[in-house]
Amino acid sequence: MTSPAIAAAALSKLTEQVRAAAAGRRPLRIRAGGTKDFYGNPTVGELLDPREYSGLVAYEPTELVLTARCGTPLALIVSALDERNQMLAFEPPHFGAAATVGGCVAAGLAGPRRGAFGPGAGGIRDFVLGAKLLNGRGEVLSFGGTVMKNVAGYDVSRLLAGSLGTLGVLLEVSLKVAPRPVAEETRSFELDESAALNQCTARAGKPWPVSATAWHAGRLHVRLSGAASAVALACKAFGGERMTAADGAAFWACIREQTQPFFRQQPPLWRMSLPATAAPLALPGEQLIEWGGALRWLVSGAEAASVRGRAAGLGGHATLFRGNPGSIAAFTPLPSALARIHARLTAEFDPMGIFNPGRMYANAPG
Repeated sequence: MTSPAIAAAALSKLTEQVRAAAAGRRPLRIRAGGTKDFYGNPTVGELLDPREYSGLVAYEPTELVLTARCGTPLALIVSALDERNQMLAFEPPHFGAAATVGGCVAAGLAGPRRGAFGPGAGGIRDFVLGAKLLNGRGEVLSFGGTVMKNVAGYDVSRLLAGSLGTLGVLLEVSLKVAPRPVAEETRSFELDESAALNQCTARAGKPWPVSATAWHAGRLHVRLSGAASAVALACKAFGGERMTAADGAAFWACIREQTQPFFRQQPPLWRMSLPATAAPLALPGEQLIEWGGALRWLVSGAEAASVRGRAAGLGGHATLFRGNPGSIAAFTPLPSALARIHARLTAEFDPMGIFNPGRMYANAPG
């Protein structure tokens, strides 16, 4: 646990660096462990490393709430939760041992459990209760709270999830955590893409304890999590081939951390967010499908316009996740009205435009 004096000194150092950069209109490149450097557009500027501002601020297992400073290693958070048989329900990818909780929230990425059905499902935004931010004026702003019923400023806290540091330096975050399921089983089935999507859609409308799905190369994997009786009933109804607990855990870790061979192919790798009921992509390349059809990974040399056009036609959007040559925007360009809102919002938090310039979008209209 970092002492209050060390934390105060680290915060003072960060504040001075931000104020100096703002005064000189010098860009800052916010980077902690660097495990997600590949994500988003390239950015430039003086390095701002927030890892000295670290440590658990509070953890109340009975209240299912944890508060930590941004530089805290994500592995430390997971370890503390493991001791109490709890977890981050959105199952965030680490992509390396140096991952921090601040980088986790700023990237806004969730793992296989994001596709779970039921009241405990959701992405990072759904579990952020409160946050502290160092803005472009060198001011510390607080939003939200540390209890689930406290909704003051809640939307602003959620806004920081996935902002990639473009609104400021995330200093502290309070997260809702969840108990680990009592029982967990993984079943696999031989199915083509259409049959796998149809099966996921059919089960989505029923109260089965599905906590993850992944389809690739003609095989659908389904993870069931919850009460032992519910999991046993689902296993009996679903059938399929049973994986051992160790093999199941290893499989989902490979999907979460993208160490599965599919993700190690020559990029580009596209991340497509679509309605779960969307039709097959019908694009060249190889796919891995998660979240019951709502997340579709595509390794393809197809033109960006073709990939994004197909995603838009299916009611979603496509992000160039890995392998960006630098000439293609990582994120789907915003419509003009949304681009103006984005620009004004960014200017409110970062009036001098110093934080991670261009990481999400090029200069938007004011």
